[in-house]
Amino acid sequence: MSLKTITDDLIADLDGLAFGPPVTHVYNPLVYARAPWDAYCERYGQGRREVVLIGMNPGPYGMAQCGVPFGEIAHVRDWLGIEAPVGKPPVEHPKRPVLGFDCGRSEVSGRRLWSWAKETYGTPEAFFAKYFIANYSPLVFMEESGRNRIPEKLPKSERAPMNAACDRALRRTVELLQPKYVIGVGRFAEKKAKAVVGDLDVIIGSVPHPSPASPLANKGWAPLMTRALTELGVLDGDGT
Repeated sequence: MSLKTITDDLIADLDGLAFGPPVTHVYNPLVYARAPWDAYCERYGQGRREVVLIGMNPGPYGMAQCGVPFGEIAHVRDWLGIEAPVGKPPVEHPKRPVLGFDCGRSEVSGRRLWSWAKETYGTPEAFFAKYFIANYSPLVFMEESGRNRIPEKLPKSERAPMNAACDRALRRTVELLQPKYVIGVGRFAEKKAKAVVGDLDVIIGSVPHPSPASPLANKGWAPLMTRALTELGVLDGDGT
């Protein structure tokens, strides 16, 4: 088993799922941004990892643009050293175009997360020697207005088949990477981790989400991240 196989199967499992109003557009960057996702997995997802960090689903200016979880363009290109061709979703929302690495908008959550990683570990090689980051779901849901709709707000009849596919991919990813910790970035992802891999020999917890929708994160997210990981035992006293 490999991340490539897990990705192939997840794409197949999600293909053909239907989502109704108020959702009007659904993007799967694992399909149209497969090249940078594969580059990310090949460079930073080989071998065992002590910590797997799990996000919820892509942001419109992050993974939706470049295929990398929390993929703020500047950090993906300039720090992670990843840049690859990105296509288009089959039906593109006029207010949410996919511009790939030409996207000029900064994805705040990604900028905060990767800035913390860079400040804490210095190089991506040092960071990824310990961590791997993935999303629970690769799908982006948008309403007619262009507003993002989070997966947990979908009707149960739509969530169930999507969750079955994502549960399978998450469990296989954890079994492949054999981490000591599976940590949700936010409570949603922690809840999913407990449901999907809670029976495995892993420590499950969460860290605060770096979203700009969080008042606490807006006051300074990096110290919150360091504190949470220290309390979980991931970081020691010197913050590494």
